[in-house]
Amino acid sequence: MWQRGMNWAATALVGVFGTLWMGVVVFAAVHVSVWARIGQAAMGTFLMGWALYKASLLLRRTEPRFVPRHRRVRT
Repeated sequence: MWQRGMNWAATALVGVFGTLWMGVVVFAAVHVSVWARIGQAAMGTFLMGWALYKASLLLRRTEPRFVPRHRRVRT
């Protein structure tokens, strides 16, 4: 249960960081070359895409775990 909550927290953190990264690129990086802005935008897009991908994996229904059936030990 804790692991699932921590996965959600990490995914949300990366998504928010990617969004903030894009905001910095668009609004704060004024005196930067075009190629640097393109690279920064690609990084922000990658982070947001990764967060959306992980969120979709976390929202998917998990399959029941395999329960091994053991042989009886005859005495």
